[in-house]
Amino acid sequence: MGDSGISIDSKKVPHIRLSSGEEVPCMGMGTFGSDKYSPDEVSAAVAGAIRYGYRFFDCASVYGNENLIGKVFEEAFISGIVKREELFITSKLWNDMHGKGDVLLSLAKTLRDLRLESIDLYFIHWPFPNYHAPGVGRDARDPNSVPFSTERFMATWAQMERIADMGLARYIGMSNMTIPKLEAVLPLCRIKPAFIEMEQHPSFQQPELFEYCRGRGIVVIGYCPLGSPNRPERDKTPGDVADMDLPEVRAIARARGIHPARVCLKWAVQRGSIPIPFSVHEKNYQANLSCIMQDPLSEKEMEEMKKAERNCRLVKGQVFLWAGASGWEDLWDPV
Repeated sequence: MGDSGISIDSKKVPHIRLSSGEEVPCMGMGTFGSDKYSPDEVSAAVAGAIRYGYRFFDCASVYGNENLIGKVFEEAFISGIVKREELFITSKLWNDMHGKGDVLLSLAKTLRDLRLESIDLYFIHWPFPNYHAPGVGRDARDPNSVPFSTERFMATWAQMERIADMGLARYIGMSNMTIPKLEAVLPLCRIKPAFIEMEQHPSFQQPELFEYCRGRGIVVIGYCPLGSPNRPERDKTPGDVADMDLPEVRAIARARGIHPARVCLKWAVQRGSIPIPFSVHEKNYQANLSCIMQDPLSEKEMEEMKKAERNCRLVKGQVFLWAGASGWEDLWDPV
């Protein structure tokens, strides 16, 4: 990857205020290569993104690239491109590390790989201990898979609270939750989640869950903000909607003379979430960040974007199903 030498003033990127009073950038960069990009390609994109002005990076142990991204972070700190305290770095606990004592072990490896002394935000990646290896097909199943259990989840969350107590994670969060699951666990939390990560894009806006979190002071991080056209084949099913082809999105993009992706990101940020798009292409990740710094959508356009809702969940999670489940919908507590 080339380095254009172009950068923006990271301090001028819009920020979102946490319940703690701290402010973090209102858009970050994901690091999931979607089984299509190598760890080298992902880490090179992270290096370019830091130089350009990104200060929020969403990582995970299961992505298999934290060791290379850690080298990028270390080199950026040593060279003086950025200070450690200027970056907001997240990672996630994978499903095979929910057991007693495993959270600390998992975070220790992540910190070693990322070459950090502490993480800014650590998530429980999925609320199930149902393991699948990277790159498997959608029909793969863990024979030990089980449905959600409040007691089991809270045993893992108690470990998350412990790493927060130890100063190893400044914030802890949950991911891929539903309102019924949150209703069950939030009253039991000694330390509440500061962030919830969930699928968020124009065709899948999750307004009830989104407002539920916001109403409780929990910041929403939205993955698949562009509809993840490069998502793994296991996450593609007939009937899936392509967000950037939605008529509501395309009409706004056409009227403004911009790419539909820019409309999706402006919408997400103005709505109050933190989108985490990923691209290995310099022109794309630069445009993703710069677009949220100018020409916001109008109130009328924001209202029009509500009509783009198609209730189209893209990451259905079939690989996490247990014996006896009727379908992927069971993961998401259908009413």
